[in-house]
Amino acid sequence: MTILVTGGAGFIGANFVLDWLAASSETVVNLDKLTYAGNLETLASLQGHPHHVFVHGDIGDSALMTRLLAEHQPRAVVNFAAESHVDRSIHGPGEFIETNIVGTFRLLDAVRGYWSGLPSDRQTAFRFLHVSTDEVYGSLSKDDPAFAETNRYEPNSPYSASKAASDHLVRAWHHTYGLPVLTTNCSNNYGPYHFPEKLIPLMIVNALAGKPLPVYGDGMQVRDWLYVKDHCSAIRRVLEAGRLGETYNVGGWNEKPNIEIVNTVCQLLDELRPRADGSRYSGQITYVTDRPGHDRRYAIDARKLEQELGWKPAETFESGIRKTVEWYLAHPQWVSNVQSGAYREWVQKQYAAGNP
Repeated sequence: MTILVTGGAGFIGANFVLDWLAASSETVVNLDKLTYAGNLETLASLQGHPHHVFVHGDIGDSALMTRLLAEHQPRAVVNFAAESHVDRSIHGPGEFIETNIVGTFRLLDAVRGYWSGLPSDRQTAFRFLHVSTDEVYGSLSKDDPAFAETNRYEPNSPYSASKAASDHLVRAWHHTYGLPVLTTNCSNNYGPYHFPEKLIPLMIVNALAGKPLPVYGDGMQVRDWLYVKDHCSAIRRVLEAGRLGETYNVGGWNEKPNIEIVNTVCQLLDELRPRADGSRYSGQITYVTDRPGHDRRYAIDARKLEQELGWKPAETFESGIRKTVEWYLAHPQWVSNVQSGAYREWVQKQYAAGNP
């Protein structure tokens, strides 16, 4: 048995692949375009693994997708492939439209062609799981109830608009063509192997380097924080038992303002890696101009996933953030390679012979 994972060298995708292969002997065909955030160094422990097949490619390459599906005959496709950084989408939305909308369309079309040619028993067992975000629902005020799966879509950034469009395409391919799909919409992820442009790893890396810790606006933007390995376990559960055509929100039940997150990171670093001069890392916090259209609050109501499929996060925020800070402290070379771009040289060195 085989599954195809797209975007499997990115932050969440790579954690999913590592966790999957740690618990299963089922082969993973791992496709990634290796844009700036795709990092094969994250998957270094899988080099030579008999059940991991890496393919350097783009979900928008219809011929490649058709060939891979025919060759590997996966029982499921898990789609992580996406451009995902809001700030980058504001400065350059074109790549987000191309990957998240056009790429998802081409992937869906290739998968539909493959699925329609399967024997009836394999058609019935097949799944296409699309990984999305809570940002498609827009922004909440302080007293609004958390996002449920029934909330209407109100995306506010080029990134979230492109993800909303991809969600709609997945839904349409189910209702129009019968493709057996599942969609998950997650809250903010954090954990090991997170590219250090996102809030938590950026704060860790900047604090250790003695740099300012930039906080947008007043720092009171609220997010629901989900430890990445909990997210991966939720995806596995939805893939296993989710109802076809359904959406499942995945959250950590951890609503916290950004400034609290930053202060927590500083306190953990004060404990685990105290500064030589005895001063506090919180002294490096610097407030900067808020970004355009910055959503004020996201919150996930994950009761449907718990009630239907029995899933709950295993980590509290306190346990997850400690594991995350400890991981970054223990892996300075990974961080250094990401910051310097050396991780790209690592890819060239390790995969010079080419890909399947």
